[in-house]
Amino acid sequence: LDPHLITFDVCPPTPPVIGKVSHHSIDLSWETEENEPRTGSPEKWTRFSVEEMDPKSHTYGTIYVGYSSHHTVESLEPSTSYKYRLRITRPTGESLYSPAVSVSTTREPMSGKNLHRAVNMNDEEDMTRVLESGTVSVNVNDKHGFTPLMVAAQKGFARLVHKLVEHGADVNMKNGSGKDSLMLACFFGHLDIVKYLRRFGATWQSQDMGGCTPLHWAADGGHLAVIAYMIQDGCELDVRDTVSHWTPLMRVSAVSGNPAVASLLIRAGADVNTRDKDGKTPLMVAVLNNHEELVQLLLDSGADHDVKNEFGSGAAEMAKAFGRENIISLLEGRKSIARDGIVDY
Repeated sequence: LDPHLITFDVCPPTPPVIGKVSHHSIDLSWETEENEPRTGSPEKWTRFSVEEMDPKSHTYGTIYVGYSSHHTVESLEPSTSYKYRLRITRPTGESLYSPAVSVSTTREPMSGKNLHRAVNMNDEEDMTRVLESGTVSVNVNDKHGFTPLMVAAQKGFARLVHKLVEHGADVNMKNGSGKDSLMLACFFGHLDIVKYLRRFGATWQSQDMGGCTPLHWAADGGHLAVIAYMIQDGCELDVRDTVSHWTPLMRVSAVSGNPAVASLLIRAGADVNTRDKDGKTPLMVAVLNNHEELVQLLLDSGADHDVKNEFGSGAAEMAKAFGRENIISLLEGRKSIARDGIVDY
Protein backbone atom coordinates (compact mmCIF):
# COMPACT_ATOMS: atom_id res chain seq x y z
CA LEU A 1 0.00 0.00 0.00
CA ASP A 2 1.30 3.42 -0.97
CA PRO A 3 1.72 5.24 2.37
CA HIS A 4 0.96 8.51 0.61
CA LEU A 5 -2.50 7.36 -0.46
CA ILE A 6 -4.26 7.37 2.89
CA THR A 7 -7.99 6.89 3.41
CA PHE A 8 -9.42 9.59 5.67
CA ASP A 9 -12.58 9.49 7.68
CA VAL A 10 -13.52 12.80 6.15
CA CYS A 11 -15.60 13.84 3.21
CA PRO A 12 -13.75 13.67 -0.10
CA PRO A 13 -13.02 16.91 -1.92
CA THR A 14 -15.73 18.51 -3.99
CA PRO A 15 -15.49 17.57 -7.69
CA PRO A 16 -14.15 20.20 -10.06
CA VAL A 17 -16.75 22.83 -10.93
CA ILE A 18 -17.59 23.04 -14.62
CA GLY A 19 -17.26 26.53 -16.02
CA LYS A 20 -17.39 27.66 -19.63
CA VAL A 21 -17.70 24.81 -22.12
CA SER A 22 -17.10 25.17 -25.87
CA HIS A 23 -16.68 22.72 -28.72
CA HIS A 24 -12.94 22.44 -28.02
CA SER A 25 -12.40 23.46 -24.36
CA ILE A 26 -13.71 22.99 -20.80
CA ASP A 27 -13.01 25.30 -17.86
CA LEU A 28 -12.58 23.58 -14.48
CA SER A 29 -12.22 25.21 -11.07
CA TRP A 30 -12.05 24.06 -7.45
CA GLU A 31 -11.91 25.39 -3.94
CA THR A 32 -8.63 26.02 -2.17
CA GLU A 33 -8.05 26.27 1.54
CA GLU A 34 -8.03 30.01 2.01
CA ASN A 35 -6.27 29.83 5.34
CA GLU A 36 -3.34 27.93 3.93
CA PRO A 37 -0.26 30.17 3.84
CA ARG A 38 1.30 30.72 0.41
CA THR A 39 4.71 31.71 1.69
CA GLY A 40 7.93 29.84 1.67
CA SER A 41 8.67 26.85 -0.50
CA PRO A 42 5.84 25.47 -2.71
CA GLU A 43 6.66 22.04 -1.31
CA LYS A 44 4.80 23.22 1.80
CA TRP A 45 1.67 24.13 -0.18
CA THR A 46 -1.30 21.94 -1.04
CA ARG A 47 -0.97 20.72 -4.62
CA PHE A 48 -3.86 20.11 -7.00
CA SER A 49 -4.00 17.65 -9.86
CA VAL A 50 -6.70 17.29 -12.50
CA GLU A 51 -7.06 13.80 -13.92
CA GLU A 52 -8.96 12.78 -17.04
CA MET A 53 -10.40 9.33 -17.58
CA ASP A 54 -9.46 7.37 -20.67
CA PRO A 55 -12.80 6.11 -22.06
CA LYS A 56 -11.20 2.92 -23.40
CA SER A 57 -9.14 1.77 -20.43
CA HIS A 58 -11.23 3.56 -17.76
CA THR A 59 -8.01 4.64 -16.10
CA TYR A 60 -7.11 8.19 -15.16
CA GLY A 61 -4.20 10.22 -16.44
CA THR A 62 -2.97 13.51 -15.02
CA ILE A 63 -3.47 16.55 -17.27
CA TYR A 64 -2.66 19.30 -14.77
CA VAL A 65 -0.51 19.63 -11.65
CA GLY A 66 -0.07 22.91 -9.79
CA TYR A 67 -1.22 25.26 -7.11
CA SER A 68 -3.90 27.18 -8.99
CA SER A 69 -7.65 26.94 -8.41
CA HIS A 70 -8.59 26.53 -12.06
CA HIS A 71 -7.52 24.90 -15.30
CA THR A 72 -8.79 25.04 -18.90
CA VAL A 73 -8.65 21.78 -20.82
CA GLU A 74 -8.11 22.56 -24.50
CA SER A 75 -7.82 20.86 -27.93
CA LEU A 76 -10.85 18.68 -27.22
CA GLU A 77 -13.17 17.05 -29.73
CA PRO A 78 -16.62 18.59 -30.26
CA SER A 79 -19.74 16.78 -29.04
CA THR A 80 -17.67 14.44 -26.88
CA SER A 81 -18.11 13.35 -23.25
CA TYR A 82 -15.21 13.70 -20.80
CA LYS A 83 -14.77 12.71 -17.14
CA TYR A 84 -12.52 14.49 -14.64
CA ARG A 85 -11.58 14.17 -10.98
CA LEU A 86 -9.52 16.30 -8.63
CA ARG A 87 -6.62 15.01 -6.56
CA ILE A 88 -5.53 17.07 -3.57
CA THR A 89 -2.06 16.38 -2.20
CA ARG A 90 -1.15 17.77 1.20
CA PRO A 91 2.34 18.98 2.07
CA THR A 92 2.63 15.81 4.14
CA GLY A 93 2.18 13.73 0.98
CA GLU A 94 -1.32 12.63 1.88
CA SER A 95 -3.78 12.58 -1.05
CA LEU A 96 -7.53 12.75 -1.47
CA TYR A 97 -9.56 12.15 -4.63
CA SER A 98 -12.82 13.84 -5.44
CA PRO A 99 -15.68 12.04 -7.11
CA ALA A 100 -15.56 12.23 -10.91
CA VAL A 101 -17.59 14.75 -12.84
CA SER A 102 -18.78 14.23 -16.41
CA VAL A 103 -19.15 16.96 -19.02
CA SER A 104 -19.61 17.06 -22.80
CA THR A 105 -18.15 19.57 -25.19
CA THR A 106 -20.64 21.45 -27.35
CA ARG A 107 -21.35 20.83 -30.99
CA GLU A 108 -18.90 22.51 -33.34
CA PRO A 109 -20.44 25.83 -34.43
CA MET A 110 -21.41 26.30 -38.04
CA SER A 111 -18.75 28.00 -40.13
CA GLY A 112 -18.03 29.06 -43.66
CA LYS A 113 -16.39 25.68 -44.22
CA ASN A 114 -19.71 23.95 -43.50
CA LEU A 115 -21.51 26.18 -45.99
CA HIS A 116 -18.93 25.76 -48.74
CA ARG A 117 -18.76 22.01 -48.18
CA ALA A 118 -22.54 21.74 -48.62
CA VAL A 119 -22.46 23.87 -51.78
CA ASN A 120 -19.60 21.92 -53.33
CA MET A 121 -21.46 18.67 -52.61
CA ASN A 122 -24.67 20.13 -54.12
CA ASP A 123 -26.37 19.29 -50.80
CA GLU A 124 -29.34 21.64 -50.63
CA GLU A 125 -30.61 20.26 -47.32
CA ASP A 126 -27.29 20.69 -45.54
CA MET A 127 -26.75 24.11 -47.10
CA THR A 128 -30.19 25.25 -45.90
CA ARG A 129 -29.45 23.96 -42.39
CA VAL A 130 -26.26 26.03 -42.25
CA LEU A 131 -27.95 29.14 -43.63
CA GLU A 132 -30.83 28.88 -41.18
CA SER A 133 -28.44 28.53 -38.23
CA GLY A 134 -27.95 32.28 -38.48
CA THR A 135 -24.27 32.01 -37.58
CA VAL A 136 -22.72 31.99 -41.06
CA SER A 137 -22.76 34.81 -43.61
CA VAL A 138 -24.29 33.78 -46.92
CA ASN A 139 -21.47 35.73 -48.61
CA VAL A 140 -18.58 34.09 -46.74
CA ASN A 141 -15.48 33.55 -48.92
CA ASP A 142 -13.59 30.30 -49.25
CA LYS A 143 -9.79 30.21 -49.38
CA HIS A 144 -9.90 31.14 -53.08
CA GLY A 145 -12.08 34.18 -52.48
CA PHE A 146 -15.23 32.57 -53.89
CA THR A 147 -18.60 33.09 -52.24
CA PRO A 148 -21.05 30.16 -52.09
CA LEU A 149 -23.04 31.81 -54.89
CA MET A 150 -19.97 31.96 -57.13
CA VAL A 151 -19.31 28.27 -56.54
CA ALA A 152 -22.91 27.28 -57.24
CA ALA A 153 -23.05 29.48 -60.36
CA GLN A 154 -19.80 28.00 -61.67
CA LYS A 155 -20.89 24.41 -61.06
CA GLY A 156 -24.38 24.90 -62.48
CA PHE A 157 -26.25 24.13 -59.24
CA ALA A 158 -29.37 26.12 -60.11
CA ARG A 159 -31.45 25.15 -57.06
CA LEU A 160 -28.61 26.20 -54.77
CA VAL A 161 -28.24 29.48 -56.65
CA HIS A 162 -31.94 30.21 -56.07
CA LYS A 163 -31.73 29.32 -52.39
CA LEU A 164 -28.61 31.42 -51.82
CA VAL A 165 -30.16 34.45 -53.52
CA GLU A 166 -33.31 33.97 -51.44
CA HIS A 167 -31.10 34.11 -48.33
CA GLY A 168 -29.57 37.41 -49.43
CA ALA A 169 -26.50 36.38 -51.43
CA ASP A 170 -24.93 39.38 -53.18
CA VAL A 171 -25.04 38.68 -56.93
CA ASN A 172 -22.47 41.42 -57.59
CA MET A 173 -19.75 40.34 -55.18
CA LYS A 174 -16.39 39.59 -56.79
CA ASN A 175 -13.51 37.26 -56.00
CA GLY A 176 -9.85 38.24 -55.83
CA SER A 177 -9.50 38.47 -59.61
CA GLY A 178 -12.68 40.54 -59.91
CA LYS A 179 -14.94 37.83 -61.30
CA ASP A 180 -18.55 37.74 -60.15
CA SER A 181 -21.12 34.95 -60.27
CA LEU A 182 -22.49 36.10 -63.64
CA MET A 183 -19.07 35.89 -65.31
CA LEU A 184 -18.57 32.37 -63.96
CA ALA A 185 -22.01 31.23 -65.11
CA CYS A 186 -21.37 32.73 -68.56
CA PHE A 187 -17.97 31.06 -68.93
CA PHE A 188 -19.31 27.64 -67.90
CA GLY A 189 -22.44 27.95 -70.05
CA HIS A 190 -25.19 27.75 -67.42
CA LEU A 191 -27.88 29.71 -69.26
CA ASP A 192 -30.62 29.17 -66.67
CA ILE A 193 -28.38 30.60 -63.95
CA VAL A 194 -27.31 33.50 -66.18
CA LYS A 195 -30.96 34.45 -66.68
CA TYR A 196 -31.74 34.10 -62.98
CA LEU A 197 -28.80 36.27 -61.92
CA ARG A 198 -29.86 38.92 -64.42
CA ARG A 199 -33.32 38.99 -62.84
CA PHE A 200 -31.73 39.75 -59.49
CA GLY A 201 -29.46 42.58 -60.54
CA ALA A 202 -26.35 41.06 -62.13
CA THR A 203 -25.03 43.41 -64.80
CA TRP A 204 -23.40 43.00 -68.21
CA GLN A 205 -21.23 46.03 -67.44
CA SER A 206 -19.36 44.31 -64.63
CA GLN A 207 -15.59 44.04 -65.18
CA ASP A 208 -12.93 41.88 -63.57
CA MET A 209 -9.44 43.07 -62.62
CA GLY A 210 -8.38 42.96 -66.27
CA GLY A 211 -11.48 44.77 -67.48
CA CYS A 212 -13.10 41.69 -68.99
CA THR A 213 -16.91 41.61 -68.93
CA PRO A 214 -19.34 38.68 -68.83
CA LEU A 215 -19.37 38.71 -72.65
CA HIS A 216 -15.58 38.32 -72.77
CA TRP A 217 -15.90 35.29 -70.50
CA ALA A 218 -18.85 33.89 -72.45
CA ALA A 219 -16.76 34.18 -75.63
CA ASP A 220 -13.92 32.31 -73.93
CA GLY A 221 -16.34 29.61 -72.79
CA GLY A 222 -17.76 29.21 -76.29
CA HIS A 223 -21.38 28.57 -75.26
CA LEU A 224 -23.49 29.83 -78.14
CA ALA A 225 -26.84 29.75 -76.34
CA VAL A 226 -25.49 31.97 -73.57
CA ILE A 227 -23.95 34.42 -76.04
CA ALA A 228 -27.14 34.54 -78.11
CA TYR A 229 -29.16 35.37 -74.98
CA MET A 230 -26.67 38.07 -73.98
CA ILE A 231 -26.94 39.68 -77.40
CA GLN A 232 -30.73 39.50 -77.32
CA ASP A 233 -30.66 41.04 -73.82
CA GLY A 234 -28.78 44.09 -75.08
CA CYS A 235 -25.24 43.26 -74.00
CA GLU A 236 -22.65 45.62 -75.51
CA LEU A 237 -20.72 43.83 -78.28
CA ASP A 238 -17.55 45.89 -78.65
CA VAL A 239 -16.82 46.49 -74.99
CA ARG A 240 -13.05 46.51 -74.34
CA ASP A 241 -10.94 45.13 -71.54
CA THR A 242 -8.54 47.48 -69.76
CA VAL A 243 -5.32 45.57 -70.46
CA SER A 244 -5.11 45.02 -74.22
CA HIS A 245 -8.28 46.90 -75.22
CA TRP A 246 -9.64 43.68 -76.69
CA THR A 247 -13.30 43.26 -77.54
CA PRO A 248 -14.98 39.85 -77.12
CA LEU A 249 -14.37 39.21 -80.85
CA MET A 250 -10.67 39.86 -80.35
CA ARG A 251 -10.69 37.48 -77.38
CA VAL A 252 -11.98 34.81 -79.75
CA SER A 253 -9.14 35.61 -82.15
CA ALA A 254 -6.62 35.40 -79.32
CA VAL A 255 -7.91 32.49 -77.26
CA SER A 256 -10.19 29.88 -78.83
CA GLY A 257 -10.38 30.79 -82.51
CA ASN A 258 -13.93 29.45 -82.39
CA PRO A 259 -15.53 30.45 -85.71
CA ALA A 260 -19.08 29.74 -84.47
CA VAL A 261 -18.70 32.22 -81.62
CA ALA A 262 -17.06 34.77 -83.91
CA SER A 263 -19.81 34.37 -86.51
CA LEU A 264 -22.50 34.94 -83.87
CA LEU A 265 -20.79 38.12 -82.67
CA ILE A 266 -20.20 39.39 -86.19
CA ARG A 267 -23.79 38.75 -87.28
CA ALA A 268 -24.93 40.75 -84.25
CA GLY A 269 -22.77 43.69 -85.35
CA ALA A 270 -19.36 43.22 -83.75
CA ASP A 271 -16.72 45.38 -85.46
CA VAL A 272 -14.31 43.17 -87.46
CA ASN A 273 -11.86 46.05 -87.92
CA THR A 274 -11.64 47.28 -84.36
CA ARG A 275 -8.11 47.88 -83.04
CA ASP A 276 -6.44 47.06 -79.75
CA LYS A 277 -3.92 49.27 -77.92
CA ASP A 278 -1.15 48.20 -80.35
CA GLY A 279 -3.27 48.81 -83.43
CA LYS A 280 -3.91 45.10 -84.08
CA THR A 281 -7.22 44.01 -85.58
CA PRO A 282 -9.07 40.75 -84.93
CA LEU A 283 -7.64 39.49 -88.24
CA MET A 284 -4.06 40.14 -87.15
CA VAL A 285 -4.65 38.48 -83.79
CA ALA A 286 -6.18 35.45 -85.51
CA VAL A 287 -3.17 35.25 -87.85
CA LEU A 288 -0.72 35.44 -84.94
CA ASN A 289 -2.56 32.59 -83.19
CA ASN A 290 -2.83 30.48 -86.38
CA HIS A 291 -6.64 30.30 -86.33
CA GLU A 292 -6.97 29.58 -90.03
CA GLU A 293 -10.73 29.00 -90.15
CA LEU A 294 -11.34 32.20 -88.23
CA VAL A 295 -9.06 34.13 -90.60
CA GLN A 296 -11.22 32.94 -93.47
CA LEU A 297 -14.40 33.98 -91.64
CA LEU A 298 -13.03 37.42 -90.83
CA LEU A 299 -11.95 37.98 -94.41
CA ASP A 300 -15.38 36.89 -95.64
CA SER A 301 -16.95 39.28 -93.13
CA GLY A 302 -15.13 42.35 -94.40
CA ALA A 303 -11.95 42.40 -92.35
CA ASP A 304 -9.41 44.78 -93.90
CA HIS A 305 -6.28 42.72 -94.72
CA ASP A 306 -4.25 45.77 -95.77
CA VAL A 307 -4.41 47.71 -92.52
CA LYS A 308 -1.16 48.02 -90.52
CA ASN A 309 -0.59 48.09 -86.79
CA GLU A 310 1.30 50.92 -85.10
CA PHE A 311 4.60 49.18 -85.90
CA GLY A 312 3.85 49.08 -89.62
CA SER A 313 3.02 45.39 -89.85
CA GLY A 314 -0.13 43.96 -91.39
CA ALA A 315 -1.73 40.51 -91.37
CA ALA A 316 0.39 39.32 -94.33
CA GLU A 317 3.68 40.38 -92.72
CA MET A 318 2.67 38.63 -89.49
CA ALA A 319 1.76 35.44 -91.35
CA LYS A 320 5.10 35.43 -93.17
CA ALA A 321 7.06 36.16 -89.98
CA PHE A 322 5.59 33.05 -88.36
CA GLY A 323 5.56 30.85 -91.45
CA ARG A 324 1.78 30.49 -91.60
CA GLU A 325 1.75 29.09 -95.14
CA ASN A 326 -1.98 28.31 -95.34
CA ILE A 327 -2.89 31.75 -94.02
CA ILE A 328 -0.41 33.40 -96.40
CA SER A 329 -2.24 31.67 -99.27
CA LEU A 330 -5.59 32.93 -97.97
CA LEU A 331 -4.35 36.50 -97.77
CA GLU A 332 -2.63 36.42 -101.15
CA GLY A 333 -5.77 34.96 -102.70
CA ARG A 334 -7.76 37.80 -101.20
CA LYS A 335 -5.34 40.33 -102.68
CA SER A 336 -5.63 38.69 -106.10
CA ILE A 337 -9.40 38.95 -105.94
CA ALA A 338 -9.18 42.63 -105.04
CA ARG A 339 -6.60 43.29 -107.76
CA ASP A 340 -8.69 41.58 -110.43
CA GLY A 341 -11.81 43.40 -109.33
CA ILE A 342 -13.66 40.19 -108.51
CA VAL A 343 -16.26 40.58 -105.78
CA ASP A 344 -18.11 37.67 -104.16
CA TYR A 345 -21.70 38.19 -103.14
